[in-house]
Amino acid sequence: MPHVFTVSPDFTPEHLSGWFIFNTWLQKTLDEAFHLQLYDDFHSQRDAIKSDRIDLIYANPYDAAMLVREKGFKPLVKPADKTDEAVIAVSAERPYLQVEDLPGSIKLAITEDPDVHMMGMIMLEPADLDASSVELQICDSYVLVAKELLKGNCDAGVFLAEAFNDLSSVIRKQLRALVGSQIQVIHHALLISPRLADCRDRLLDALLAMPDNDKGKSALAALKISRWERVEDEEMEFMIDLMDTLAT
Repeated sequence: MPHVFTVSPDFTPEHLSGWFIFNTWLQKTLDEAFHLQLYDDFHSQRDAIKSDRIDLIYANPYDAAMLVREKGFKPLVKPADKTDEAVIAVSAERPYLQVEDLPGSIKLAITEDPDVHMMGMIMLEPADLDASSVELQICDSYVLVAKELLKGNCDAGVFLAEAFNDLSSVIRKQLRALVGSQIQVIHHALLISPRLADCRDRLLDALLAMPDNDKGKSALAALKISRWERVEDEEMEFMIDLMDTLAT
């Protein structure tokens, strides 16, 4: 049976081929069979995590807490010079120019990406908006969040900043970003399950050395990542504690 590798469902379709290329690099580098299993939504992926069907995962910050503290996963790496930030945007046809311009109650398009949702709700506070005055429209992807705004079904939407920037220029021109977060210490990370503990050091060395060889460079380029940085256990624990603090 191959090991199962998966990626947080918040990546944009433009990155799909990159993850398949990375999975091929992974198999050849470790000389181990890995199956790239992609899930359509967060619930399906979390069910797989809870039932111990995942061996390697590129995880969002929220799920990292469960993976590390409940399932014994260990951090490997994060993308260099990339952090997770959120953007609140509206249709360019709306009159709102800043968050404070939003009305006293709104319909908000979001995905089930909990860390992005959390950052978005924090950024809505200057408009005196909270859970009691925000009606949520749950979307399966950030592209669908954008569509809800363009169709006029929602007043505002919350995006992962990278996903917002990955939208086509045609769509982005029809949207207006009101505010972006600047937390700078929350990030996705590649985590390895305790079942693959024997591979951790070998995989870590290979990941850090990817820019030093042509195949590694090509795989990184496909993911739009310049290089990986090691994530120490203490750094991961700090990020998880910060997420807990922001959520309260």
